[in-house]
Amino acid sequence: MQPARTTPCHPQGGAVSETVQIQEPAGLPALPRSAIWDLGFRPFFLLASAFAALSIGAWALQYAGWLDTPYLSGPLWHAHEMLFGFVLAVMVGFLLTAGRNWSNQPTPTGISLAALAALWVAARVLVLTPFGIAAAVANIAFPLAAATALALPLVAGGNRRNYFLVGLLVLLAAASALVHLSQLGVLRLAGFVGIRIGLDAVLFVMAVIAGRVVPMFTNNGVVGATAGRRLWLERLALSSLLALLLADALQWRGLFFVALLALAALAHLARWWLWRPWRTTRAPLVWVLHAAYFWIPIHLLLRAGAELGQLPASVATHALTVGAVGGLVIGMMTRVALGHTARPLVAGRVEVTCYALILLAALVRVFVPIVVPDAAAAGVLCSAALWSAGFALFAVAYWPVLTHPRLDGRPG
Repeated sequence: MQPARTTPCHPQGGAVSETVQIQEPAGLPALPRSAIWDLGFRPFFLLASAFAALSIGAWALQYAGWLDTPYLSGPLWHAHEMLFGFVLAVMVGFLLTAGRNWSNQPTPTGISLAALAALWVAARVLVLTPFGIAAAVANIAFPLAAATALALPLVAGGNRRNYFLVGLLVLLAAASALVHLSQLGVLRLAGFVGIRIGLDAVLFVMAVIAGRVVPMFTNNGVVGATAGRRLWLERLALSSLLALLLADALQWRGLFFVALLALAALAHLARWWLWRPWRTTRAPLVWVLHAAYFWIPIHLLLRAGAELGQLPASVATHALTVGAVGGLVIGMMTRVALGHTARPLVAGRVEVTCYALILLAALVRVFVPIVVPDAAAAGVLCSAALWSAGFALFAVAYWPVLTHPRLDGRPG
């Protein structure tokens, strides 16, 4: 604050009679610095959650026949945007954040992170326009740019253990290319082949990351949980998903494929059981991950049923996308956002409400069409409303968390 200034006052026609003290006005309080570009999880978690809420609302309008898009439309637009828009944004935000810890090297921040986010936004906008080539370029470029942004610190830090994640981002770029090249008439291949390969890649990434963190979080967060792992079972569970990805890429079908799905389901169910999920009921940040992972064996079993012609294929797909992906995403986003902003790792009412809305959306979307087929359309719309509400609540509640600096003053 500036020192007080004394100003002589000269009455008209006379000498100085008094001194008036004039206090300099204090400066306005500084606005808090935005931390949105400080680390990858911040912009991408915020973008992904807002997009999850808005795009599913738009899909509900498409499903009801009230909205259409000129390039990608209907179920293909919905599937593409959930996979290469929502899921990929969360993956990139998580990997750029974890990659810094894995490698002890910097990952994109500031202008470079903003440019990567802008590329993602451009890809989301372009698929709504008639400019198919531009949409294809942006959607293929984003995962490739993210792969480069992850590869540089991993290579510099010699973190070979996670090189495969760079390869999976490249695989997602290839899967996106299949969708767009099919849509543009360059390839005589159904666009959903690319969607299927992309979903298999995401499933593998989720299984790898969950296998690393869920037992650790369980043992750290629940006294006496004793979550365990078996090396042979880990190898079987993950290799079965790689075999599934290969089978989908080659479009193998038949009883061998059904047997592979059943084997994968049993392996992942056994893996989940070893994590002692029943001991986590009082730890929401932990049980949400267990609840979400349980949808993976459900997805695999439902897909086997669909291959045998006993169930609609869409229920198997949504067991994966709404149940497993949605549940793991909302659980990991809350945990990462709290931990990386130096807040207590405690799930309050907002977090538990988000978890409940997403998991309930999965139950409605998967089981209403099976149990009450005549109510399938209503189930789809109800599930969409629950999903949108869950991610909208996260976006609103976590806006200050994701845009303000860490509470401990550290960078990130």
